[in-house]
Amino acid sequence: MRRVYHRPRPDFEEKRFRVNQQIRVPEVFLIDENGQSIGVVPTSKALAMAIDAGLDVVEVNPKVQPPVVKIIDYGQFKYKKEKEAQKQKVKQKKVEIKGIRLSVRISQHDFDVRVEQAKKFLERGDKLKLELILKGRERQHPAKAEEIMKKFYRLLKETPGLNMGIEQGLTKQGGRFNIILINQS
Repeated sequence: MRRVYHRPRPDFEEKRFRVNQQIRVPEVFLIDENGQSIGVVPTSKALAMAIDAGLDVVEVNPKVQPPVVKIIDYGQFKYKKEKEAQKQKVKQKKVEIKGIRLSVRISQHDFDVRVEQAKKFLERGDKLKLELILKGRERQHPAKAEEIMKKFYRLLKETPGLNMGIEQGLTKQGGRFNIILINQS
């Protein structure tokens, strides 16, 4: 069987603006190059005014009736929009989910190390997925697993400077316990 390659679609569709001859409606609401609203005019007149000014007619708001168009330099307009999108992308904070795995038979030192690790993750602003998997005979003692998870959460909650919160409560799926914690500061 033959496999067909499909190009992955981008996560977001960038907003496309109709320019000059791409605007196919008979009448538009025109805003000139100085920002003055001229009003409803035929599309051909708007194009003629743009050509006289040496600029482009760009459809700014296509959803209203009639669509709003502006006489501006399209290249400069597109450049500004790209810069704005770039600034917003930089401002976005990416939150990672960090995972810490515990065991029913974990030693005290390993437990303390994982608590310190969890504090670092939460102070950095990441979410924390705490996981405990029961193996073999451990499955007969789920209460012990819950006790270890609650002890871990209690130690983190007592930490000064951390405003702990539970994003997803303690869930049990078979022999696996999960909880997702966040720092609410």
